[in-house]
Amino acid sequence: MIEARHLRVLRAVARTGSFSAAARELGCTQPAISQQMKALEKSVDTPLVVRSGRGMQLSEAGRVLLKHATGILAGLSAAEEEVAAIAGLRAGRVRLVSFPTASSTLVPPAVARLRDSHPGVRVSLVEAEPPESLAMLRGGECEIALAFRYPQSDGAAALPAAAHGTPREARAEANLEAQQLSAGTDWSDLVVTPLLDDPLVGLLPAAHPLAGRGGPVGLAELAGEQWIAGCPQCRGHLVELCAGAGFEPRIDFATDDYPAVVGLVAAGLGVAVLPRLALQSVRPDGVSTVPVRTATGAPAVRQVVALTLPDLAEVPAVALMLERLAGAAADR
Repeated sequence: MIEARHLRVLRAVARTGSFSAAARELGCTQPAISQQMKALEKSVDTPLVVRSGRGMQLSEAGRVLLKHATGILAGLSAAEEEVAAIAGLRAGRVRLVSFPTASSTLVPPAVARLRDSHPGVRVSLVEAEPPESLAMLRGGECEIALAFRYPQSDGAAALPAAAHGTPREARAEANLEAQQLSAGTDWSDLVVTPLLDDPLVGLLPAAHPLAGRGGPVGLAELAGEQWIAGCPQCRGHLVELCAGAGFEPRIDFATDDYPAVVGLVAAGLGVAVLPRLALQSVRPDGVSTVPVRTATGAPAVRQVVALTLPDLAEVPAVALMLERLAGAAADR
C-alpha cells in the first residue's frame, strides 16, 4: 500500500536530489529516508530512483508516481484543513507563500488581525516569487500564494534591434524572462482574490533633469538611460514596456535587492522602475520618485492578488485569511 508519508519522501528526494538533502528538508535522518524509499519501492515492486554521479534522479516509474503524488498530496492537504475547521476555527493552519514586498507590507497587518480574532489558527510564511509560488500552491505546499502580474504584458511584445549595444546574450535572457512571466500568470485553475493595483514608480538620481518636473514621466523619455532592473519577472516586464515605447533598455545592473537598486540610482549609475509597495519598506534616500506612464499614456501598474485552490477556498481558516489580506490591502 502506498502511504502519503512515502509520497512526501519521494517528492523531497526528487526536489533535492539525494537522501541526505531530503532528510534535512523533512527534518529526519538519512536512514529513515532510505527505509521509507525502500518501503515505497517494495509497494510498487519497481525501482523509483537511480544513482547518477553524486546525486539521484527518478526512474521512469518514479516520475510517473511523482506526477500523481503532487495531486494526491494537494488533495490530502485540503482534507486536513477541512477537518481542522470542524472545530469552528479554534484550530487550523494557513501556510502563506508571498513575494518579498507583500511579505513586508500586506502580510503583517493581515496576520495580526487574524491572530487577534482567532488565536488558535496558526499562520506560517515562506517567501517565493511567482511562478515558483504557484507551483508550491498547486503542489500542496501552501494554502495561499500572494502573487502579481502585469496587465500590460501580453507575452507578444517584439524587441527592436539593440539600440544601446546590449549584448545578444542579455537580450536572449530578457526574452526568456518575459516568456516565463507570461507562463506564470495562467491562473485559470485557481481562485483569485484581487488585493490592489500597485503603481510602478520611476526612480531617478536627484540631479536628473526630469527629477524636478513634478509630473509623470513617459518611458520613451528615458530611452537613452542606463537601467537598473529588479527581479526576473519585473525585468521581463520592463523589457516589454520599453519595447512598447519603441526602445530596448540598456540594463547595466540587475539585482533583487531593492535597497541596492535605490543605492545604485542615488549614485547616478542609472534609472529604475519599482513597485510602490517596494518603496514603502525601503528609504529612497538620494533619489527622486516620479509617476511612470506607458506608451499609451496609462499608468504602469502591477496587479497584486491572493491565490488559492478551489477546494481550499471553502476552508474557513483560508477564507478568513483571504478576507484579512483584502482588508490590509484596502487600508493602503
